Amino acid sequence: MTQTEPWPIKVKWIDGFQFIGYDDGGHSVVMDLPKDKGGGNLGMSPTKVFLASLAGCTAIDVALIMQKQKQDLKELEVLISGEQHAGEFPHYFTRFNIKYVARGKNVSEEALKKAIQLSDEKYCSVGATLKGKAEIVTSYEIVND
Repeated sequence: MTQTEPWPIKVKWIDGFQFIGYDDGGHSVVMDLPKDKGGGNLGMSPTKVFLASLAGCTAIDVALIMQKQKQDLKELEVLISGEQHAGEFPHYFTRFNIKYVARGKNVSEEALKKAIQLSDEKYCSVGATLKGKAEIVTSYEIVND
């Protein structure tokens, strides 16, 4: 997808360090800093929104691929953490740790591994943007009901 103007995303300053991001579909996300950093803690920090974007991108891929593989997936959680460069600014990410927790009936380990691999290697545009910039480490857990 190549995007040019009109801009698909707008971020508007509300007050203090609170901003609201709007997309061209009418959706929004509140961003703010924690109180200990001078914000009002009224939303996720932009860094956490970034982590959520990577987790959400791969979660959608994995859920879709698992459906196509006819897996009886009842629940999927994607847990994510990031390690940041601790030196001088900017404090860019050097590593992402992603854990997939798949719950369902007779969920196949091979199907889940394939779905994660396809998301990582082919489909997740957020992850692809980060390739070569930061390490992405994945793990998974299957809970069969």
